[in-house]
Amino acid sequence: MNRLGRRKLATTPPERIVHDEPIPCPYLRGQTACLPLRLPARPLSAEEFAQRLEAGDRRQGVVLYRPTCPSCRACEAIRIEADRFAPNKTQRRIFRRGAALLETSIGPATATAEKVALYNRHKEERGLQMGNERIDLIGYDQFLVDTCTDTIELSYRHQGKLVGVAITDRAAGALSAVYSFYDPDYGWLSPGVYSILTQLSLCRRWGLRYLYLGLYVGGCRAMRYKASYLPHERLIDGAWRRFDRPLGP
Repeated sequence: MNRLGRRKLATTPPERIVHDEPIPCPYLRGQTACLPLRLPARPLSAEEFAQRLEAGDRRQGVVLYRPTCPSCRACEAIRIEADRFAPNKTQRRIFRRGAALLETSIGPATATAEKVALYNRHKEERGLQMGNERIDLIGYDQFLVDTCTDTIELSYRHQGKLVGVAITDRAAGALSAVYSFYDPDYGWLSPGVYSILTQLSLCRRWGLRYLYLGLYVGGCRAMRYKASYLPHERLIDGAWRRFDRPLGP
């Protein structure tokens, strides 16, 4: 723990900064990121977590973070208002095909050898792994199962085979997509897109207004897909701004 690890923040519940060292930016090559990790004193209620999402927070394991980079504002929290979302032709086709071919289960997040193997394969074969380190059962549990709020898991199976997993947080009035991964052999089903559309469907079914998609970074190819869900809102300079039209290339 660094010298800032004992700083207590005046939030409800109180939070402590447990890490605040600059790191290589995970989104923009050659940039340095500041992502202070904050540990709540207790699990967050649905209302408390909704307040943090509104302010632009993300969750990783039991900690929260929000980009505070002094010289960069590329990261923008992004959310979709479920009732206003208008899927395009491709998205409608993907959702119909996935609904017909995939079996979706919803329950608490759990760590299993099957999920760990799928997670590692997704990272490796899609070129998303940093270094050569593979996650193990303990690491998976700490990253995707341990939580400080209400967390659920969506699993997708094709003819009994696990082909995708999505970890999602539930807040008052919203779902927050945390992380998803899938079998690269099933890319023809566009499971990542199907998973987002499924979570939007759950928002409507459960009477939740928003689906938060994490951070949008225009300069990062891997993050640009989020802008294709329209209309959406992005947090820019402390205010949520609505976007109704596709962004340029």
